[in-house]
Amino acid sequence: MSDSAINHVPDVFAPGHLGELTQIIPVEMVDAAIETAGGKERRVRKLPSRVVIYLLLAGVLFADQGWRQVYSRLVCGLSLPARSPAASTLSQAMRRVGVAPLRELFTFVKGPAVAGSQHTTRFAGRLVVAIDGTQLAVADTEANRARYPKARSGPNGEPGYPMIRLVAILTAGTRSVIEAAFGTDAVGELTYARQITSCLHPGMVLLGDRNFATYGFFRDVAQTGADFLFRAKTGSNAMKLPVLRPLSDGSYLSSAAGQCVRVIDAVLTVTTEAGTRSAEYRLVTTMLDPLQAPAHALTRLYHQRWEIETAYCELKSRILGGRVLRGRHPGAVIQETWALLTCYQVLRTAMTDAALQHPGIDPDRLSFSIALRTARDQVVHAYGTAAGATIDLIGRIGTAILAEPLPARRIRTRPRVIKRAISKYRAKERNVDRRTYPATLTTRILTPNPRP
Repeated sequence: MSDSAINHVPDVFAPGHLGELTQIIPVEMVDAAIETAGGKERRVRKLPSRVVIYLLLAGVLFADQGWRQVYSRLVCGLSLPARSPAASTLSQAMRRVGVAPLRELFTFVKGPAVAGSQHTTRFAGRLVVAIDGTQLAVADTEANRARYPKARSGPNGEPGYPMIRLVAILTAGTRSVIEAAFGTDAVGELTYARQITSCLHPGMVLLGDRNFATYGFFRDVAQTGADFLFRAKTGSNAMKLPVLRPLSDGSYLSSAAGQCVRVIDAVLTVTTEAGTRSAEYRLVTTMLDPLQAPAHALTRLYHQRWEIETAYCELKSRILGGRVLRGRHPGAVIQETWALLTCYQVLRTAMTDAALQHPGIDPDRLSFSIALRTARDQVVHAYGTAAGATIDLIGRIGTAILAEPLPARRIRTRPRVIKRAISKYRAKERNVDRRTYPATLTTRILTPNPRP
């Protein structure tokens, strides 16, 4: 059936699409997720479960609009009655579908997608992945507060919204989600991290910040067969990492509560026209061979951990626009979060497909904002939704992002301060330089002093 033909079929299933992204998440996949979750329907409803799931995914693309407005985006490119269902009807349909089909759908699309320049995705033959956590604000309702209690009041009063904590493992090269876990932010990152380490396997190297540098988590990751590279704390609360054997590149072998590791102490110096500043870094890894993984190369590799911070920026600032999740009860929050992760992954898949066709361009140079805007347009026009349509790996989304690649990455630095105050009347920091400067980075490996 052609694209134009579907626009004239008065079918209750017709609103079940995601524009061009339907080629990546087709109706067969959605139906399989529903059936696997035990939600197969015995009769055709005015709002079938398939349509409701696509509505939830489209709600991610149009995060600034209510559910009736999102539904109107799904049907405006089709020859269907313009009148959308009542808000209560949509809400009841979402409750009927529940959480399980969205969770199953995420399991179908999650996973690494390796494309583009190999130096951003692999190191010493290992797939580079990163782990970190973030928080998402949810609607301030009594039901949500019961499941997701607000944090304790601080100097500025009670927090505005309840929060959920999200922890994910992503590929550093393409920012594709491999696995994720979330729940109340009363639970720490390490608890959620332990729930998702099963996705790790030999041939991976996991990057993480100082919060993940614990003896227990070292063992958890090592048991999967994957390697890790974590930044560790220094100073009075540093881990006990005795010098067992100095190595030729300035690093040394040590033992972290019985786990054999290699430690790299380094000083990183950043020089800009505004001045120079230095910081000490301690990196701990299970890649023990200095010839295969030199100390200087590992300090550069650790910088790839910031790719997951960029991914969280895309989730929270690009997709959600800094908005609170819509769900007014915990089930809706969980449902919406799985939809958010699924839709993000589908967008990333579309971008990776485009990068595969142009291996000379680094995935870092493909604009997520352009992909998001183009995907929204394709939903409105119901483009690429026809059954049996030819799958184009690039498509209109890929064409758009390849037409306007971002500039090549360059070393820049900016202080970690509030760039835009929450209130224009009371900024916490005044007279702070918030400009971004081109920078020169220098790394000096510190030779250990052997101790008894």
